[in-house]
Amino acid sequence: MSRVGIDPVPSLTASVRVNRIPSGILAIERIRGVPYTDAAFRKFVWVVTFVAYTAYHTSRKPSSIVKSVLNPEPEVYRLNSRNVTEGWAPFNGDDGNSKLGLLDLAFLAFYSMSMYVAGHLGDRYDLRIFLTCGMIGSGVFVGLFGMGYFLNIHVFGYYLAMQMIAGLFEASGWPSVVAVMGNWFGKERRGLLMGIWNAHTSLGNIIGTMLAASVLELGWGWSFILPGAFIIATGIIVFLLLPASPEDIRFSRQNSMQGDEETHRVTEEEALLRHESSDVIRPVIGLYAACNIPGVIPFAASLFFAKLVAYTFLYWLPFYLSQIVIDGEHMSATLAGNLSILFDIGGVIGGVLAGYISDRLGARAATASFFLYASIPSMMLYQRFGSVSLGIHITLMSITGLFVNGPYALITTAVATDLGTHESLRGNARALATVTAIIDGTGSLGAALGPLLTGFLSSKGWGLVFDMLAGCALIAALVLCRLAVDELLMIQQRRNERTGKWNLLTCVIMILLWFCFIE
Repeated sequence: MSRVGIDPVPSLTASVRVNRIPSGILAIERIRGVPYTDAAFRKFVWVVTFVAYTAYHTSRKPSSIVKSVLNPEPEVYRLNSRNVTEGWAPFNGDDGNSKLGLLDLAFLAFYSMSMYVAGHLGDRYDLRIFLTCGMIGSGVFVGLFGMGYFLNIHVFGYYLAMQMIAGLFEASGWPSVVAVMGNWFGKERRGLLMGIWNAHTSLGNIIGTMLAASVLELGWGWSFILPGAFIIATGIIVFLLLPASPEDIRFSRQNSMQGDEETHRVTEEEALLRHESSDVIRPVIGLYAACNIPGVIPFAASLFFAKLVAYTFLYWLPFYLSQIVIDGEHMSATLAGNLSILFDIGGVIGGVLAGYISDRLGARAATASFFLYASIPSMMLYQRFGSVSLGIHITLMSITGLFVNGPYALITTAVATDLGTHESLRGNARALATVTAIIDGTGSLGAALGPLLTGFLSSKGWGLVFDMLAGCALIAALVLCRLAVDELLMIQQRRNERTGKWNLLTCVIMILLWFCFIE
């Protein structure tokens, strides 16, 4: 396979590496009196990156919790502290939902556009410092949005600007944490490992919901201040404890990816060569070269529609729950926020399940396609029968979360890491953040569009919103069809080689799929 094009001469900044152990780890090692092993550092990386991105999603959740407070339905709920039912100008007018949708668009548009730049910068600079700055900046501007309540600000432009700048800082998160994970962990069981790790997304949503809802009655501004403080505190932890790559702690990346048995078989000469190779600074690939890696464009396009669906639920589900009647009753904004946690719990299960299945089959695209197809009837059933009773609503919402978040989690984690370490790169690990940024940045463009469309369509009926979501899930699955068929044919070929038999039914199905969706 030909090598993907890479800039022959890296820039001066691309050649400079900061090789040092984080000060927090050094302090712990001094107390222990024993240095950590590479296995221990992997545990540090897994936990710290997990907590870091949990904090990112925690800081994104408040806007969905306060929507029904800023633009309430008459007599649907009442805030105990102020008895406010008229909402908060400028969001409580006839165009309130549209303005709330524009806030989501502003955040996600700046988030997605900044993602491409953030990924490129992440491959050039110290990921630990880059991530820390992004987290602190995110916390500051999330908190400033909430300060609008205490300062009695009713200017739409102020809230719009806070969302834009917050989106810019939040873009630092995903490319950085995925790049760090890719630096430390190999391909073995990557789908399951990343599926479990990706639970931080849903856990962040859950913690964000609980924090925002717990102080909502004190005033909606607190729903932003608390998550903002949480991500700032977590950013400080990242600065103190995150080793961004094995080179930063004087371990070669090659040795960190090997099992103990293989490491013991390495000869002195091979060990010397590996040590020397760890000091060679590989050039950083550009955006165009990263797009030419096989599979990047189809998965990025699929994520555009898959993330549109996932983020529409993220930003609008609590508001939707406060608007509909379940078993003859409306629910309060606080109860709606807490109930939406069950969607994220289903999402955790979906992410782990999708990763496990894709590992067992060796088929990322086929697994993602299955989940996307399954999400269509689950969303239709949820919208149609969710109002019958609370028990049915909870069951259908959890199942919908499983199928909606499963492919989103798989593509943004295991798939992005696979492609960022693709064989065409010949071992150059300095593409991880760039590839991750391309895939997730494209997905985030869809994430920006979904909540915006929901803001307009919801005023005409929630049925239109669910029709849009089902259509987007279908497109996301069809985009991956060719890759999925190739994977299934490869699985069948491997099975035939083991058994010496050809399954005629499977052959016919594959041919029909090929002609229906490809030709």
